[in-house]
Amino acid sequence: MKSPWFLSERPAVLAILALGLSATLSACSSGPKVPDWSINAVGHVERFTEAYLKGDSRVEMREFDLARAETARTGRPDLVARIELNRCAARVASLVFEPCEGFEALRTDASEAERAYANYLAGQVNGHEAALLPPQHRALAAADLASIEDPFSRLVAAGVLMRRTAATPDTVAAAVDTASRQGWRRPLLAWLGVQARLAEERGNIDEAARIRRRMDLVTAK
Repeated sequence: MKSPWFLSERPAVLAILALGLSATLSACSSGPKVPDWSINAVGHVERFTEAYLKGDSRVEMREFDLARAETARTGRPDLVARIELNRCAARVASLVFEPCEGFEALRTDASEAERAYANYLAGQVNGHEAALLPPQHRALAAADLASIEDPFSRLVAAGVLMRRTAATPDTVAAAVDTASRQGWRRPLLAWLGVQARLAEERGNIDEAARIRRRMDLVTAK
């Protein structure tokens, strides 16, 4: 079984988290024992990412701190940088466009691939760097959002397109559908807000009202 640098197949976990494993997280019996810190870190990353997307800031903060602490125990800034990038990717997926400050503090010691991914999240990746991105994000160079199977990666890619001002109504619709299917409240509200504004700009007041009723349903206690 392979141990990918990117782990996008895992639900709600970005493909940027590499933990330097010599075996898969399932710890194939024929390989060496996977270090406890790496198993713990991946679990915390999954939980803080899922919590953020669901809108649970308290759990997200706690699990993020634990994920960062587990990787920091290795003394490897590149691993900590990937934790920070995962956090920033969840924000891009939710249309929160802000500097990835946690990563920037570690940029000097990050690898070229990590710097490329950070630039990608900022909407500034160049042609050379695109080849260093996870395979599912390279497809975005061809504006092929539909080819990205992993829901989280698809939302991140849609957010990058929005940040580049290259998103279309179809991009927005795909992001809304993706977030809705996963039950990810935070990005769903963000993308529904964009969809409502687009409807208003087209003069489709009834459609905008329908979308805003949907937003009210999501936020209802």
